[in-house]
Amino acid sequence: MPNTQEIIQKAGAIIDQRIRAANYCTLTGIDSDGCPASTTISISKHDGIRWLTLCTGVGAPSSVRFRANPKACLCLNLDGDHMYHIALMGEVQVYTDLETKREMWYDGLADHFSGPEDDNFAVLRFTTKSYSLWVDYTEVKGAL
Repeated sequence: MPNTQEIIQKAGAIIDQRIRAANYCTLTGIDSDGCPASTTISISKHDGIRWLTLCTGVGAPSSVRFRANPKACLCLNLDGDHMYHIALMGEVQVYTDLETKREMWYDGLADHFSGPEDDNFAVLRFTTKSYSLWVDYTEVKGAL
């Protein structure tokens, strides 16, 4: 049976594969009424499950939501031959500084923003505090 570290590494590899293919995840925060609010968003970069970055607009609901309350949950799952469920709980920080935006820029963003210098472009950095992973028919939960 795989140990916790092996499952965490496999979850990071799954995230890496998602960035190269269908890289959408669900990012949930708390709205101004105190209710959960989710969005489907693309992952830009990551360090395993420790942190992930996502890109959006400065005035997008997710940017506004996480400025007010950084608590978040990020979820990826897939049904089929390679079933998995990755739920990461943590916090999101919103970055609009040029250095971060340049570092996180990738070509696919050109469909939405004129470049990293675009004033409407923002980076969301999700930092994992705890996790619930179901990979290779093994479930592990813990804190980072």
